[in-house]
Amino acid sequence: MGHFIKRYHPPGTSPGTLGEPPSTSDAKKPRISLIDYTDTDFEEKDLASLDECRLQLKRDSVTWIHVQGTVTPDTLRSLGELFVLHPLAMEDVINSGQRPKTDFFDNQLFVIMSHPEIAGAVTNVHQVSLFQGDNFLVSFHDGDTDPFDMVRTRLRRHSGRIRKRGSDYLLYALLDVVIDEGFPVLETLGEKIEDLEEALLNHPGKDTLREIHRIKRELLLLRRMLWPQREVLNTIIRDEVVPIGDDIKIYYRDCYDHTVQIMDLLETYRDMTTNMVDLYLSSVSNRLNETMRVLTVIATIFIPLTFIVGVYGMNFGNNTKSPWAMPELNWYYGYPLIWLIMVAIAATMLFIFKRKNWF
Repeated sequence: MGHFIKRYHPPGTSPGTLGEPPSTSDAKKPRISLIDYTDTDFEEKDLASLDECRLQLKRDSVTWIHVQGTVTPDTLRSLGELFVLHPLAMEDVINSGQRPKTDFFDNQLFVIMSHPEIAGAVTNVHQVSLFQGDNFLVSFHDGDTDPFDMVRTRLRRHSGRIRKRGSDYLLYALLDVVIDEGFPVLETLGEKIEDLEEALLNHPGKDTLREIHRIKRELLLLRRMLWPQREVLNTIIRDEVVPIGDDIKIYYRDCYDHTVQIMDLLETYRDMTTNMVDLYLSSVSNRLNETMRVLTVIATIFIPLTFIVGVYGMNFGNNTKSPWAMPELNWYYGYPLIWLIMVAIAATMLFIFKRKNWF
């Protein structure tokens, strides 16, 4: 079953409180990486301490810091002091499971997105949080796998436009990755839906119905977490306060188009799974009707045969005082004649049923 992790503070907690995330036995320390680049220079390294990135912030370059894994309150506070992040935004980062949204704080754009992925047979949704300023971008992903490897590769190879643009284009590149991850997830679910449709037509069963309901729950989760992303992109495109260059907004429009396509696919699959429940009920009903038809044909054939053997099973053959005392019981070929009549009756009825396409 698809799921996501939602964290929250107890009711009445002061706004901006950074509480401790729930501890687990297999919890891993988050990985903090830094990429600093210009059109001509590039530097990449993992950070053991955030003090190591202070030098890059003084340069005329774009600095991207990415935190992979569950961020600790101490790390988040250090990043907040370093980049002057708003406390309410930092609270949303540590309380994962937030609805996708965008906010603007003191010349900083704060964006929350949902990153879907399929792990085995389960659909998971991870939160991606991004802070974008004039010359920096800080991103958080609470999953185990870094989804931005392709962006790092493009930065290393100096391919595309990223290193020639500012942090607003880098933000677009990351949002594009997060949004486009919905396509392979929906493609996988679409293949499962096709397999279920074939199973429904051939051999519907309780396991098939159970799988349909599981996929319906996953689609409901995806709709809940991916639907607001259209609003996020629409706000970035249309809000004049958002610090995104006009020449960059055309790329965000492309992201917006992708969100529309994803939602169209999602709604199509939801309608298909809803219809599949009706198809399951129809298939089960048809199988029951086919079984009842066969049983009815068999019962109908045996009704006249049962009548015949019932009549000749009566004990009137020993009555010698009446001419109506079943004299055919004493015929020499009486027994095989009765069998011949019964076989002829059954064959005739089968022929008639076949002509009428009753089976």
